[in-house]
Amino acid sequence: MNLSQTTRTFGMDDQSWLGSEHGTQATESCTLDTSTFTPATHYPAGYFKSGIPLGQITASKKFGPYDNAAVDGREKLVGFLFAAVGAPTVNTVDVAGALFVHGKIRESRLPVPVDAAGKADVAGSIRFV
Repeated sequence: MNLSQTTRTFGMDDQSWLGSEHGTQATESCTLDTSTFTPATHYPAGYFKSGIPLGQITASKKFGPYDNAAVDGREKLVGFLFAAVGAPTVNTVDVAGALFVHGKIRESRLPVPVDAAGKADVAGSIRFV
């Protein structure tokens, strides 16, 4: 994990997927396991896009992209990356982020779609509109 202080600028963070302000002050910290993400899908511009659906890897307790076909814990949707995070240049370095776990989401604005199983996983805490 890279904890050194650096300044990096990337494009505006598109949080149009948020359906309301509700839940934005109650995010949880998380560590993203960079090796589980696909660069062309999840960080094509050099940063992880906000709104990426996340699952927690059982063995490491780190987070990776939700994937209903996974068998490492990521098959259960637990929340969404709240704000964009700069991606490391190598996929062996993990980065910290904020996990959005409660509120309303504009489904059509998510950078990566969520299937019915994922929606069922977060029913009661995340509302899709």
